[in-house]
Amino acid sequence: MNKEQLHKYIAGSTGNESNICQIYASRDGRTVYDDCWHGFKTLDAVNVNSVTKGVMGLLTGIALDEDYIKSVDQKVMDFFPDYTVKHGEKTIYDVTVRHLLTMTAPYKGKSEPWKKVCTSQDFTLAILDYLGGRNGITGEFRYATLGIQILAGIIERATGEKCIDFANRKLFEPLGLPKRIPHGDSSKEDQFDFFMNRNPRKYEWYADPRGSVTAGWGLCMSARDMAVVGELVLNGGIRDGERIVSEEYLKDMLTPHIKLGERFGYMSYGYLWYKPYDDREVYAAIGDSGNNIYVNKEKNISVVVTGTFKPRIFDRVEFIEQKVLTTF
Repeated sequence: MNKEQLHKYIAGSTGNESNICQIYASRDGRTVYDDCWHGFKTLDAVNVNSVTKGVMGLLTGIALDEDYIKSVDQKVMDFFPDYTVKHGEKTIYDVTVRHLLTMTAPYKGKSEPWKKVCTSQDFTLAILDYLGGRNGITGEFRYATLGIQILAGIIERATGEKCIDFANRKLFEPLGLPKRIPHGDSSKEDQFDFFMNRNPRKYEWYADPRGSVTAGWGLCMSARDMAVVGELVLNGGIRDGERIVSEEYLKDMLTPHIKLGERFGYMSYGYLWYKPYDDREVYAAIGDSGNNIYVNKEKNISVVVTGTFKPRIFDRVEFIEQKVLTTF
């Protein structure tokens, strides 16, 4: 399949590929693929859903490099000395930054408390109420989008600035990307529109009423933005000769720390980044609706797919390898 055929294939799709807005790829730092659908342009931003987590993984690394966070094994409660722990709760004191990064932090209840958290004034403190539980630290993988919110709180407590300002100053601007602005509304109706609206978005990041960004979702990026982030990972944390995140941390971030089950395609998980194959140097930041940053170190390629809301679409690694990589 060549580029023209792929464009027509996506344009005519009524299946899983029908929501694709942009595909962008770079190899050795040069653009090798750039195409758009549904009225989108290359630099238009999309809510990239859980790809936001991959960006949070990088921001945590920068905070570690600069000693705002002492180590991945530092206790979460070190950053919230003013938080009132629920009576009888002990497990919360054992939860570390590493547990958040590897999604092995324990939570009370069987499902995520979306309504409770997303109608609160402080999303971070609201999800802290669910951290811990009677079972202790089990090491079990528990995918918790809301739990990553705690990382934003840690960065804010550690650095003394809003997470979005830290991200702009330490990641986006050094990468030559536009600054993000907080998305100003957090009503129920606005949250629904944020997920469902299929039009291009501003360069924004969803935030709670206090201006703290949603760390597990809600970052808006263009395909090119995401490809640049992929290139940063490819290049060991360096952009245009400038060190942005340490190579040591990136190696740890991409190292498989836990093996996932059938729901996640038996991939391995590092620090909020996936490793789809045991025997290949391929990594991905993955979000709902098929938003992906695909990084192939073997071929020095960064490939991005963005998509507007479409349920039950998660991993587009196979699509990238079978359909996109064959075009260049």
